[in-house]
This record gives sequence, structure tokens and C-alpha cells, in this order.
Amino acid sequence: QKFAGETHAYSVAYADNEIEEVLENSDKIIFNTIGQFERFKEASQNKTRGLRVNPQVSTSEFIIADPARPFSRLGEWDPKRIESVIDDISGFMFHNNCENNNFDRFDEMLTLIEERFGYLIEKMQWISLGGGIHFTGEGYPIDQFCARLKAFSDKYGVQVYLEPGEASITKSTTLEVTVLDTLYNGKNLAIVDSSIEAHMLDLLIYRENARMTPCDGDHEYMICGKSCLAGDIFGEFKFNHELKVGDRISIEDAAGYTMVKKNWFNGVKMPSIAVKQLDGTIELVREFDYDDFMHNLS
Repeated sequence: QKFAGETHAYSVAYADNEIEEVLENSDKIIFNTIGQFERFKEASQNKTRGLRVNPQVSTSEFIIADPARPFSRLGEWDPKRIESVIDDISGFMFHNNCENNNFDRFDEMLTLIEERFGYLIEKMQWISLGGGIHFTGEGYPIDQFCARLKAFSDKYGVQVYLEPGEASITKSTTLEVTVLDTLYNGKNLAIVDSSIEAHMLDLLIYRENARMTPCDGDHEYMICGKSCLAGDIFGEFKFNHELKVGDRISIEDAAGYTMVKKNWFNGVKMPSIAVKQLDGTIELVREFDYDDFMHNLS
């Protein structure tokens, strides 16, 4: 609806009451299992179809985000079983990278995929390598990366797709917060008009700190959210001045898994969404009020 180009639909499981809408709004549909493919084989017969394949290798440091974790439900892993539907699909999705900024590791895993599934890949027309490849990171060998993808494409005669994952939005967005209160309880604390639980949930799930730069001043503060969750903490940061009520703080790299996960925990107000243009002007895209909160619940 909002972007030109191809739309690839994928879900761990489609329901009977949603499959038609999915098919109507996608160019390709990727099934997570052979069971799902067989269930919707007839309904999807006029659509370009693919299957998720789990190569059982990944880069995730967190088991909660590891697609190759033990007993994973994410994709088919047995080449012999996949052969049974090879004539009815035209592509595979291998989504096994997670925040992978190591090209050598990417190359190693793609080689393992070729060794195990190469004879099936050569029968396909397209391959999606998913997201999670941090090719926009500083110092990433982008020329080697492109050459590796081109060699893979040429070897098997396939179109290669990459998901527009976190790499495409890194450092594109900040969460702008304002200091509401300060106090001292063994450490300097600053409470802001936001919440890690409500607005940057992944930081809580993965036990990570938010990011701010610069962060090398003489005044260290723990930046805390305003919800009732005791652990609603963005992290500890060093500022070049003492914080006071009304100070604005910019939390960096706040695009990934934030707007799609934000929630109304404690009734904390949603951050407005705005775009800062290249000329410095700010365009307000969306703001939220009590009616949004109320209608979200009933």
C-alpha cells in the first residue's frame, strides 16, 4: 500500500479466514511449512509460491531470536522432505541471520546452505536470504558482500532477495524524550516522559541499553522511564552538564522494532511520529491522544 515494488508475504502460520486477503495483497507468498503449503495449495495455485527453509545454522546471540534454536518451528530443515514439493514452488527463504555484521560468518553460513541444499536451490527461480545482515554497518565489506551474492545468483541461476531489515533503518530515527524529574538514590537518576516497556520494548526483552552519543561527559545519570515497572531503565549515560527538568535527550537508533511494538502500558502517552527534513524543518506525521488509548482497549 505504501511502497512500490514486490510484496513478499510470509507468516509462521496462515489462518483460513485470512489467506485470501494475504494472496490479494502479495506478489509472492512464502509458506513456513509443507503442511501449510499443502493446506493452501489450491487457494494459492495462481500465486508465486515459496517455502521457508531452516538451515539449522544462525548468528543470533540470543536464543529468543535464534531461528535455528533447538526444536525451532521456523521452516523446513529436511532436504528429502522438501523434495516432495519441489515442483510446486519456485523459491526458498533462508532467514538465519540476526544482527550479523561479520561478512566471513555470512559467507561461511551461505556455503553451508549451498552444501546442504544446493541441488534443490538450482531448481528454484528465486532465493530470499531474509534480513539480519548488517551490511550498512561502518566498515562492512560491501563490495565483497555484493560479489558473493552475485556469484551465488550466477551459480544457481536465481534472483536473490534481501529483506529490508534493520540494516536499512540503522541510525535513521531518534526517540526524543524530555526530563520530568531528577533525584539521587546512590546514583543520579533522571525520569523522562517515555518508557522502555511501552516504547522500546526490545531493550527490555534483550537486556540491552539504549544508545546516546556523545556519552563521555563528567555527569553520569541513569535515564529512567515513567511507568511503574521498577526496571524501566534506558541505561546509564555521561552528559557534559547536570540534567534539569525540561532538558531534551535524544535516544539514538530507535527505528527498529519500536513503532510496531509500542503499547499503552500504564497509559503512558505514545510518542508522536515526525520527520525531520533535510532543510531542518519538522513534519508531524502522527500524534496520539486519549481517544487512541481508549479505542485501543474497547
